[in-house]
Amino acid sequence: MAETAVGFVVDYLTPLLTEEVKLLRNVHSEVEDIKNQLESIKRFLKDADMKAENEDDTVREGVKAWVKQLTQVSFRIEDVIDDHRFHLAQNRRRGGFIGSLYKRARCIITIKARHRIASQIQHIKVEVGQIENRRENYGIDSMEVGSTTTSAASWNNSRQRAIYLEEDEVVGIESPRAELIGWLLDEQVTQRTVISVVGMGGLGKTTLARKVYESVKEKFDSHAWVTVSHPYQNKELLKNIIKKFCEEKKESTPDGINEMDELTLTTKLREYLLHKRYVVIFDDVWKVDFWRDIEIALPDNKNGGRVVITTRNMKVANFCKISPSFRVHELQPLAYEKAWELFRNKLFQYDYGGQCPTYLEQLSRNIVDKCEGLPLAIVAIAGLLKTKNKTTVEWQKLHDSLSSELDNNLHLRSIVKILSLSYFDLPYHLKSCFLYFGMYPEDYSIRCSRLIRQWIAEGFVNQKKDKTLEEVALEYLFELIHRSLVQVSLVDNVGRVRTCRIHDLLHEIAVKKMESSFFCHVVDGNESTLKGEIVTRRLSIVNNSCTTVLQDADQVSQVRSILNFNNYQNQTLLNYIFIPGTLAKHFKLLKFLDFEDAPIDSIHEDIGKLFHLRYLSLRNTKVKKLPRSIGKLVNLETLDLKQSFVSEIPAEIRRLHKLRHLLGYNSDLTMHFCIAQRKGIKLKQGFGSLKSLEKLYELEVNEMGAEVIEELGKLTQLRRLGIRNLRSEHGRILGECIEKMKHLESLAVTATSEDDVIDLENMSSPPQFLQRLCLIGRLMKLPEWIKELQNLTAIYFDWSKLEDNPIQNLKNLPNLMVLWIQCDAYVGDELQFEKGMFPKMKELDLTYLSGLERVVIEEGSLVNLESLNIGPSPQLKEVPSGIQHLKNLQYLCFYDMSEEFKDSMLPEGGQHYEIVQHVPYVGISYRRDGGKYETFRLF
Repeated sequence: MAETAVGFVVDYLTPLLTEEVKLLRNVHSEVEDIKNQLESIKRFLKDADMKAENEDDTVREGVKAWVKQLTQVSFRIEDVIDDHRFHLAQNRRRGGFIGSLYKRARCIITIKARHRIASQIQHIKVEVGQIENRRENYGIDSMEVGSTTTSAASWNNSRQRAIYLEEDEVVGIESPRAELIGWLLDEQVTQRTVISVVGMGGLGKTTLARKVYESVKEKFDSHAWVTVSHPYQNKELLKNIIKKFCEEKKESTPDGINEMDELTLTTKLREYLLHKRYVVIFDDVWKVDFWRDIEIALPDNKNGGRVVITTRNMKVANFCKISPSFRVHELQPLAYEKAWELFRNKLFQYDYGGQCPTYLEQLSRNIVDKCEGLPLAIVAIAGLLKTKNKTTVEWQKLHDSLSSELDNNLHLRSIVKILSLSYFDLPYHLKSCFLYFGMYPEDYSIRCSRLIRQWIAEGFVNQKKDKTLEEVALEYLFELIHRSLVQVSLVDNVGRVRTCRIHDLLHEIAVKKMESSFFCHVVDGNESTLKGEIVTRRLSIVNNSCTTVLQDADQVSQVRSILNFNNYQNQTLLNYIFIPGTLAKHFKLLKFLDFEDAPIDSIHEDIGKLFHLRYLSLRNTKVKKLPRSIGKLVNLETLDLKQSFVSEIPAEIRRLHKLRHLLGYNSDLTMHFCIAQRKGIKLKQGFGSLKSLEKLYELEVNEMGAEVIEELGKLTQLRRLGIRNLRSEHGRILGECIEKMKHLESLAVTATSEDDVIDLENMSSPPQFLQRLCLIGRLMKLPEWIKELQNLTAIYFDWSKLEDNPIQNLKNLPNLMVLWIQCDAYVGDELQFEKGMFPKMKELDLTYLSGLERVVIEEGSLVNLESLNIGPSPQLKEVPSGIQHLKNLQYLCFYDMSEEFKDSMLPEGGQHYEIVQHVPYVGISYRRDGGKYETFRLF
């Protein structure tokens, strides 16, 4: 809401005051005054945003109007700054003879521009002052510690209801309840133990904790349930804890407790609990260092004291690790059958014999799907359906209009309140990052790399000392994950989070908040025009099959970003954007364009007029050629051409000194198991000027001369480098360039053919931060420098023909988690994994080792291995010796093996059948009589 807009523009004003921007002297002071005014207003915005959301607030509409005014003036400030920077840059660009003539008139033009910005800023300053003066009219206060709001009171009412849920509303907590009770009553642990229950809002943490508390409290000398206010004061918290302990035992509270200071309260509480076995529940903790505030007051008296903390934030739980004895339970959404049972119990307990009628079942299941296992949502929506007629028309109407019902229906507002609290607790920069998820379609798993680059392009990510913007943005993403607002969808084999998403109901909330705050407008469904007076910062085109039109260019004049998720050929809005002149005229403030998967095959020269553009994605489009005007995008940071048809980059790209990510390749999916399946992008001489590049993936070097390849040595900031079609004679030059890339973390090199040798042996000091190494081509022996790379987590060798033992040569790499050795690798007959070898390895692939006869796994090696793939290995007659030692193995696959090997694995007398029975998945494929493949799953 307003907090995100104002916070962003305050950050945006700072460089204007510090960098070399020529402002008139009085304008500089005016800008500083505006910044100071907005800094002052920022203190009140969290309260304003909450009041604007609260339906019980009598001044709600007035507050919303005030928030809207503040948001719009923040937008205008950003527009003025961007317009000013554009004109300054235009003036600097002139050169040559024309430039010298222009220079004489430049002074007059510059003065006019300065006076224009001065006039605009003076008007803005007056308006900001007027907005600030109207704040008190709406009772908007600073959200200081100890303050309360109507929203907070309403929130506490919702929490009370969670404590006293009926039994039919408590489903699916049997397993976590049993686990928590076991931890609390474990008499073997005499230390004070802190147990954290973590999960997103509405998941049932309070309900679970209450049921556990009621089951165990009588087994302790003293017990207390404490709902932690947000925010709280230490003194009030300690006083509340003492009172709760006394209330539960029906004891009187100590005399003079209300006058005691914090130290005295701490002493009283310690004395009270010193010789007692106690249990205390702290429900819904938000402050990360909460445990530090109360740890000293809860003595570790060796009587088995137990502390339970429920929280939405994993950082709260992690902070408790300073305690010698701690446990963490991550509460998961209900499994589908449990969610269906809860829905049925709530809605049909006294009707239809407790079963859902057949004619409503599919609709009911669709509604339950929307809830994604969130008990709060299931109970609330079922409660609403109780008030409606049990007809398909009524239920279909609710299913289709759930988004508007969340806002307008009294039965569902509790969902919005509970889930929105996590959003309101975010700092302003994370609010913008969270709202971004609303720009993506519902239930969409987003590539983390894509999301992070877009946040950076938008200016949401603040620079930190000694960290790249990507590293800071990743911290932002993990903060949202820790706060249970973002879910991890996919983790790769070295533990990196690759894709993420948000719960469908959180998505609904994000969409509502971003549209009401003009953060983004989603063009979806059958919408045929942009609604009414919409002046938005971003457009997201989602599942829109209509011919959407623009009635007024002013509707999009402030648009900074366009994100497309449509592949409809007849989409008028997308076509309109690509009419020559449209981008430059109506979208001149654009910062990023993401046309991934869009039905486009060309980009007009006008793209070069988008001075502010930082992010351009043409991934998976049919675009074949970039215009030469691409060289005018001097602020471009990301150019994503993956899976497009662009193969050559214009020489003008060398002017893009801010470019940090250049990504491009195209795969021919009709070609299988062939090095030539993928082609990279070609760059022309001069690309060494792109000294800000951090990712270059993948560069086609086959036709590049040695002098062009040498330019890679100038790209010393590279973190990721992909090279395709490297000729043998260029290996030494490439190695010399790589040695200069001290920050390199990922290197992939592919030879021109399966028989071409990759010669990188000459490197004497490889990048020490290298984590991922992929060499695809003939490799006769491992380069000696690989053994020095202690940070390596993943190695891929393909089309190699190793004469030395790769396992022995790599055994001293302690962080290796993935090892793929494929295609005629290693001509020896035995591989042995010795005790202690590869302690972190999770995935091992040994492929096309035609001479391999034996694999020996000693006890104590590969202790964390989860996946093992072997084959084709026609000489291997039995499973690896010692495979029973791999206790964490989840997936075991042998493919294209001999019939003899297959027979040894069958239940009917197979000698190795019982050895691998502890593995959840075992698969085998083999050739019958040297003919066709047969595949089956053993377990």
